[in-house]
Amino acid sequence: MSMYITCLDLEGVLVPEIWIAFAEASGIPELKRTTRDEPDYDKLMKWRLGILKEHGLGLKEIQDTIAKIEPMEGAKEFLDELRSLCQVVIISDTFTQFAAPLMKKLGMPTIFCNTLEVAPDGEITGFRMRCEKSKLTTVKALQSIGFETIASGDSFNDLGMIQASKAGFLFRSTEQIKKDYPQFPAFESYDELLAAIKEVIAE
Repeated sequence: MSMYITCLDLEGVLVPEIWIAFAEASGIPELKRTTRDEPDYDKLMKWRLGILKEHGLGLKEIQDTIAKIEPMEGAKEFLDELRSLCQVVIISDTFTQFAAPLMKKLGMPTIFCNTLEVAPDGEITGFRMRCEKSKLTTVKALQSIGFETIASGDSFNDLGMIQASKAGFLFRSTEQIKKDYPQFPAFESYDELLAAIKEVIAE
Protein backbone atom coordinates (compact mmCIF):
# COMPACT_ATOMS: atom_id res chain seq x y z
CA MET A 1 0.00 0.00 0.00
CA SER A 2 1.63 3.24 -1.12
CA MET A 3 1.59 6.33 1.05
CA TYR A 4 0.16 9.09 -1.04
CA ILE A 5 0.27 12.85 -0.71
CA THR A 6 -1.92 14.84 -3.08
CA CYS A 7 -0.33 18.18 -4.04
CA LEU A 8 -2.74 20.85 -5.22
CA ASP A 9 -2.28 24.30 -6.64
CA LEU A 10 -4.34 26.98 -4.85
CA GLU A 11 -5.39 29.76 -7.20
CA GLY A 12 -7.61 28.72 -10.08
CA VAL A 13 -8.07 25.31 -8.43
CA LEU A 14 -9.52 25.96 -4.95
CA VAL A 15 -9.91 29.74 -4.82
CA PRO A 16 -10.24 32.42 -7.50
CA GLU A 17 -7.06 34.15 -8.71
CA ILE A 18 -6.16 36.68 -6.01
CA TRP A 19 -4.51 39.17 -8.37
CA ILE A 20 -7.46 39.13 -10.76
CA ALA A 21 -9.84 39.84 -7.86
CA PHE A 22 -7.56 42.68 -6.76
CA ALA A 23 -7.31 44.05 -10.31
CA GLU A 24 -11.10 44.26 -10.40
CA ALA A 25 -11.41 45.76 -6.90
CA SER A 26 -8.70 48.37 -7.51
CA GLY A 27 -9.67 49.16 -11.10
CA ILE A 28 -6.14 48.40 -12.37
CA PRO A 29 -6.65 46.02 -15.29
CA GLU A 30 -2.90 45.42 -15.84
CA LEU A 31 -2.84 43.44 -12.59
CA LYS A 32 -4.96 40.75 -14.26
CA ARG A 33 -1.82 39.17 -15.73
CA THR A 34 -1.11 35.79 -14.12
CA THR A 35 1.31 32.90 -14.61
CA ARG A 36 -0.96 31.84 -17.46
CA ASP A 37 0.20 34.97 -19.33
CA GLU A 38 3.75 35.32 -17.95
CA PRO A 39 5.42 32.01 -17.09
CA ASP A 40 8.41 33.81 -15.48
CA TYR A 41 7.08 34.30 -11.95
CA ASP A 42 9.97 36.45 -10.77
CA LYS A 43 9.41 38.87 -13.65
CA LEU A 44 5.66 38.88 -13.08
CA MET A 45 5.98 39.66 -9.35
CA LYS A 46 8.52 42.47 -9.83
CA TRP A 47 6.21 44.00 -12.42
CA ARG A 48 3.21 43.74 -10.05
CA LEU A 49 5.13 45.35 -7.17
CA GLY A 50 6.09 48.21 -9.50
CA ILE A 51 2.41 48.82 -10.30
CA LEU A 52 1.42 48.72 -6.62
CA LYS A 53 4.13 51.28 -5.80
CA GLU A 54 3.03 53.54 -8.65
CA HIS A 55 -0.55 53.54 -7.30
CA GLY A 56 0.47 53.78 -3.63
CA LEU A 57 -1.18 50.46 -2.79
CA GLY A 58 0.12 48.12 -0.08
CA LEU A 59 -0.59 44.89 1.74
CA LYS A 60 -3.66 46.22 3.57
CA GLU A 61 -5.52 47.02 0.35
CA ILE A 62 -4.84 43.56 -1.04
CA GLN A 63 -5.84 41.89 2.24
CA ASP A 64 -9.12 43.85 2.24
CA THR A 65 -9.91 42.29 -1.15
CA ILE A 66 -8.83 38.82 -0.01
CA ALA A 67 -11.18 39.06 3.01
CA LYS A 68 -14.09 39.14 0.51
CA ILE A 69 -12.88 36.20 -1.61
CA GLU A 70 -14.71 32.91 -1.09
CA PRO A 71 -13.31 29.51 -2.09
CA MET A 72 -14.71 28.16 -5.35
CA GLU A 73 -18.05 26.43 -5.02
CA GLY A 74 -17.53 22.90 -3.74
CA ALA A 75 -13.81 23.42 -3.00
CA LYS A 76 -14.04 22.91 0.76
CA GLU A 77 -16.22 19.77 0.43
CA PHE A 78 -13.77 18.41 -2.16
CA LEU A 79 -10.83 19.06 0.17
CA ASP A 80 -12.60 17.55 3.18
CA GLU A 81 -13.30 14.34 1.31
CA LEU A 82 -9.81 14.21 -0.22
CA ARG A 83 -8.20 14.73 3.20
CA SER A 84 -10.19 11.78 4.55
CA LEU A 85 -8.52 9.58 1.88
CA CYS A 86 -4.90 10.79 1.98
CA GLN A 87 -2.61 13.59 3.09
CA VAL A 88 -3.04 16.79 1.10
CA VAL A 89 -0.58 19.67 0.69
CA ILE A 90 -1.40 22.86 -1.15
CA ILE A 91 1.71 24.09 -2.96
CA SER A 92 1.35 27.63 -4.17
CA ASP A 93 3.46 30.49 -5.44
CA THR A 94 1.27 32.87 -3.46
CA PHE A 95 2.34 34.39 -0.13
CA THR A 96 1.60 33.56 3.51
CA GLN A 97 0.13 37.05 3.98
CA PHE A 98 -2.42 36.39 1.21
CA ALA A 99 -3.16 32.73 1.86
CA ALA A 100 -3.82 32.73 5.63
CA PRO A 101 -7.43 34.05 5.56
CA LEU A 102 -8.30 31.69 2.69
CA MET A 103 -6.92 28.68 4.58
CA LYS A 104 -9.38 29.43 7.42
CA LYS A 105 -12.25 29.25 4.92
CA LEU A 106 -10.92 25.93 3.59
CA GLY A 107 -10.65 24.25 7.01
CA MET A 108 -6.93 24.92 7.58
CA PRO A 109 -5.28 22.53 5.10
CA THR A 110 -1.48 22.48 4.98
CA ILE A 111 -0.03 25.05 2.58
CA PHE A 112 3.55 25.59 1.43
CA CYS A 113 3.97 29.04 -0.11
CA ASN A 114 6.24 32.09 -0.21
CA THR A 115 6.60 35.24 1.92
CA LEU A 116 6.25 38.92 1.15
CA GLU A 117 8.66 41.50 2.51
CA VAL A 118 6.56 44.32 3.91
CA ALA A 119 7.75 47.71 5.19
CA PRO A 120 6.30 49.09 8.47
CA ASP A 121 4.02 51.40 6.43
CA GLY A 122 2.53 48.41 4.60
CA GLU A 123 4.37 48.86 1.32
CA ILE A 124 5.30 45.50 -0.22
CA THR A 125 9.02 45.95 -0.87
CA GLY A 126 9.90 42.49 -2.11
CA PHE A 127 9.25 38.78 -1.83
CA ARG A 128 11.12 35.69 -0.73
CA MET A 129 10.62 32.47 -2.62
CA ARG A 130 10.77 29.41 -0.39
CA CYS A 131 12.96 27.56 -2.90
CA GLU A 132 13.76 27.44 -6.59
CA LYS A 133 10.95 25.90 -8.73
CA SER A 134 8.96 25.53 -5.53
CA LYS A 135 6.29 23.11 -6.76
CA LEU A 136 8.60 20.63 -8.48
CA THR A 137 11.23 20.86 -5.71
CA THR A 138 8.60 20.19 -3.03
CA VAL A 139 7.16 17.17 -4.86
CA LYS A 140 10.65 15.72 -5.30
CA ALA A 141 11.39 16.30 -1.61
CA LEU A 142 8.20 14.49 -0.58
CA GLN A 143 9.15 11.60 -2.88
CA SER A 144 12.63 11.49 -1.34
CA ILE A 145 11.12 10.79 2.10
CA GLY A 146 9.00 7.89 0.89
CA PHE A 147 5.77 9.36 -0.42
CA GLU A 148 4.12 8.86 -3.78
CA THR A 149 2.66 12.13 -5.07
CA ILE A 150 -0.47 12.90 -7.03
CA ALA A 151 -0.57 16.46 -8.37
CA SER A 152 -3.12 18.77 -9.92
CA GLY A 153 -3.05 22.38 -11.11
CA ASP A 154 -4.15 24.71 -13.87
CA SER A 155 -1.12 26.70 -14.98
CA PHE A 156 2.38 26.63 -16.51
CA ASN A 157 4.04 26.60 -13.09
CA ASP A 158 2.13 23.42 -12.14
CA LEU A 159 3.43 21.34 -15.04
CA GLY A 160 6.68 20.37 -13.31
CA MET A 161 4.96 18.82 -10.30
CA ILE A 162 2.31 17.19 -12.50
CA GLN A 163 4.97 15.59 -14.73
CA ALA A 164 7.07 14.41 -11.77
CA SER A 165 4.17 12.79 -9.89
CA LYS A 166 2.90 9.22 -10.10
CA ALA A 167 -0.36 10.67 -11.39
CA GLY A 168 -0.92 14.23 -12.59
CA PHE A 169 -4.10 15.99 -13.63
CA LEU A 170 -4.92 19.35 -15.16
CA PHE A 171 -7.83 21.11 -13.47
CA ARG A 172 -9.77 23.96 -15.11
CA SER A 173 -6.75 24.72 -17.24
CA THR A 174 -6.49 26.72 -20.47
CA GLU A 175 -7.30 25.28 -23.89
CA GLN A 176 -3.67 25.90 -24.90
CA ILE A 177 -2.15 23.96 -22.00
CA LYS A 178 -4.63 21.10 -22.54
CA LYS A 179 -3.65 21.00 -26.22
CA ASP A 180 0.10 21.15 -25.49
CA TYR A 181 -0.07 18.45 -22.79
CA PRO A 182 -2.61 15.88 -24.02
CA GLN A 183 -0.93 13.19 -21.88
CA PHE A 184 -2.46 14.65 -18.70
CA PRO A 185 -6.17 14.00 -18.09
CA ALA A 186 -7.96 17.35 -17.83
CA PHE A 187 -10.96 17.82 -15.55
CA GLU A 188 -13.44 20.63 -14.99
CA SER A 189 -15.30 19.38 -11.89
CA TYR A 190 -14.22 18.39 -8.38
CA ASP A 191 -16.19 15.16 -8.69
CA GLU A 192 -14.15 14.08 -11.72
CA LEU A 193 -10.86 15.02 -10.05
CA LEU A 194 -11.80 13.22 -6.84
CA ALA A 195 -12.80 10.08 -8.76
CA ALA A 196 -9.47 10.09 -10.64
CA ILE A 197 -7.46 10.50 -7.40
CA LYS A 198 -9.48 7.74 -5.70
CA GLU A 199 -8.65 5.42 -8.58
CA VAL A 200 -4.92 6.05 -8.18
CA ILE A 201 -5.04 5.50 -4.41
CA ALA A 202 -7.03 2.26 -4.83
CA GLU A 203 -4.53 0.73 -7.30
